Amino acid sequence: MITAKTILRRVPSWQWELAHTIRDPAELLRELELDPALLPAARTAARSFPLRAPLSFVARMRKGDSNDPLLRQILPQASELELTPGFISDPVGDRAAQVVPGVLHKYQGRALLMVTGACAVHCRYCFRHEFPYTEIRAGADLWQPALDYLAGDASIREVILSGGDPLTLSDRRLGALLKELDRIPHLKRLRFHSRLPVALPARVDDGLLKLLAQIRLPSVLVIHANHPQEIDDSVRAALMQLAMAGVTLLNQSVLLHGVNDAAATLIDLSEALFAARVMPYYLHLLDRVRGAAHFEVNEANASAIMKKLRQRLPGYLVPRLVREQSGQLAKTPVW
Repeated sequence: MITAKTILRRVPSWQWELAHTIRDPAELLRELELDPALLPAARTAARSFPLRAPLSFVARMRKGDSNDPLLRQILPQASELELTPGFISDPVGDRAAQVVPGVLHKYQGRALLMVTGACAVHCRYCFRHEFPYTEIRAGADLWQPALDYLAGDASIREVILSGGDPLTLSDRRLGALLKELDRIPHLKRLRFHSRLPVALPARVDDGLLKLLAQIRLPSVLVIHANHPQEIDDSVRAALMQLAMAGVTLLNQSVLLHGVNDAAATLIDLSEALFAARVMPYYLHLLDRVRGAAHFEVNEANASAIMKKLRQRLPGYLVPRLVREQSGQLAKTPVW
């Protein structure tokens, strides 16, 4: 007899947490003991881009602090509804880079495979929050044309799994995809772009580690952490497991006003990442997506911050400040 308890035992803990993310702004405000006056604006902004935040990520936020740097990344705000010149729906030219459904091919030697539109956490500055996933993303029944394209271009040495977040896929679906990619002889490595090891560290479990160990392709995992407060003991443990499994770990951040636009914050982030076996990679200037203008840090201030990082950190802990520009063949260095 199958009971609810039996079903619960069969569902990995990370999938349970993913299914029970906070989606109602009222619940988030109650959990963090915040002023209910924030609710009307949050609900209005969430209509166009819904709130989503795992409980384990919310647990790292300070109660009663509406300016908490993690909260600012995920709380819908009225400023998202303001129209600002130069801020558009597709600031990095993803739609123009589509070659077949689910594949974006912008750069020499690597292609990006959109495996899902799902994320564990909805970051309010996300450059893909207006992305038409139903039109372009690859799914279980649509992967074959994408795989055929990747197999047919021998210049592609690296496939980047993205979305959405590729680690929201179940082990079964992810394993099936990895098996197919592993068969393409000219591929040299596999890269994952994922926020889950930070936002939902329970995703790094024995099942995932086993999948990565079963493929010939070396794995690179680029996580996304913007503030040292995001790196708690559970995140460190997850990242250490990945490092011990031979996964190369990198981090890319976005420079965000009111979140991490201070040299001291970014220095602490680099130190926290290195302690967890993660190397700083990119510090992105904000992609100018519609609704995110309140997060922008101008280039002069960003360069001043970078000067302090170079003075106070060893070179290997200084991320590269870059901007992604539509139609360019590489990221554009800024400083």
